[in-house]
Amino acid sequence: MSFREENDESRDLRKPFLNTGSWYRLGSRQSVIAGSSQYIRESAVSVVACVLIVALGPIQFGFTSGYSSPCQAAITQDLGLSVSEFSVFGSLSNVGAMVGAIASGQISEYIGRKGSLMIAAIPNILGWLAVSFAKDYSFLYLGRLLEGFGVGVISYTVPIYISEIAPQNMRGSLGSVNQLCVTIGIMLAYVLGFFVQWRPLAVIGTLPCLLLIPGLFFIPESPRWLAKMGMTEDCEASLQVLRGFDADISSELNEIKRSVASSSKRTAIRFAELKRKRYWFPLMIGIGLLGLQQLSGINGVLFYSSIIFQGAGVSSTNTATFGLGAIQVVATGISTWLADRAGRRVLLIVSSSGMTASLLTVALAFHLKGFVPDGSDMYAALGIASVIGVVGFGASFSLGIGSIPWVVMSEILPMNIKGLGGSTATLANWFVAWLVTMTANLLLHWSAAGTFTIYTLVSAFTLAFVCLLVPETRGRTLEEIQWSFR
Repeated sequence: MSFREENDESRDLRKPFLNTGSWYRLGSRQSVIAGSSQYIRESAVSVVACVLIVALGPIQFGFTSGYSSPCQAAITQDLGLSVSEFSVFGSLSNVGAMVGAIASGQISEYIGRKGSLMIAAIPNILGWLAVSFAKDYSFLYLGRLLEGFGVGVISYTVPIYISEIAPQNMRGSLGSVNQLCVTIGIMLAYVLGFFVQWRPLAVIGTLPCLLLIPGLFFIPESPRWLAKMGMTEDCEASLQVLRGFDADISSELNEIKRSVASSSKRTAIRFAELKRKRYWFPLMIGIGLLGLQQLSGINGVLFYSSIIFQGAGVSSTNTATFGLGAIQVVATGISTWLADRAGRRVLLIVSSSGMTASLLTVALAFHLKGFVPDGSDMYAALGIASVIGVVGFGASFSLGIGSIPWVVMSEILPMNIKGLGGSTATLANWFVAWLVTMTANLLLHWSAAGTFTIYTLVSAFTLAFVCLLVPETRGRTLEEIQWSFR
């Protein structure tokens, strides 16, 4: 794919979408493209539009996660699957996501953030089609693996892209949109699953990525990735589009150039260099936050919420599960609003504290239910307490731990280890998610009180981890954050 020739009089020519995707070229910082400037005047409008387009990826992510819950009975009946075979179907998305996470860093580094999302969209679409036309478990499993691969790439690339295009005063809020859209995707799968059969629902699952692919042609590539690749003019053009054609980008542009000057084009960092604090410390924080996010048991609670609510004595488990999902959407929306106001670290502390208290409430309620007679007022009160605890856990998780680790990970990793570090942290997240999903059902059958006690201890450790190690990144540029680890 070659660039079109340019001359001094005409600089607004197209570039291949895998490099920049921007239809804007600027001859200098002083020049203004008159035909386009009327459409993009304020930085917020341009950046928010870009975020809304790439947010289709997290919606796809959430839809994949929520799909199996309302469709379990219908799929097992239509295809004659056993409980264990369907459990494999549910967990294969995590396996595919682990493969996608391993590949995501290198893919996004070599072909760009937008090219990476294009790569992720195609297997997602093919996977949903394979599920919709499945006649036995083979196509069902294949489709789930393809979906998982796409989700693994999306879960790394979208937070990175958003953090690299957002102004520092909006980075937290816009970064939290990622998790907000995941919860919206889960809710859409739950709601549509009440009314739509599983095959048409799988076809509906292709829509986010079918809309994402053309949308990628209308947004610029990450200016920081372009700078790292040595594409200075494209970096300047992309940044000018994102900040508005009347904005002075010279200071930010110079800071971006300085931050990538030390890393050569397409050069991967050597493992020996990871011994330096500027690399191992942010990498440890990123892996720790994303691993602890899943180790808290959120996937186990969401996947087996019906069993948990049934054990708590709830008559309508579907309604309770829907309510849990709705509360998560609201709490994530609040987190999105607060991320740039209260700060990342404060939200993480409040979130992990709420999770610890809520999980402790559930653990105590299930433990004490073994000492009171069934049908008594105390037994009913303990059932209510456990439901409140589960809902409180979901809300607390969504308030900070659900969204902020992805924001922090995308902010603290230096450019020259972002591919390696980001894909490693994402892999850790998906591996722990798979581990929790596979063990949660067994643990709940062993002891509900014991299971929630384990999750309580993990949440308490998460609180200590945040208080001792995680820095505040609000109000600082990416370059300032990364320089602070030197």
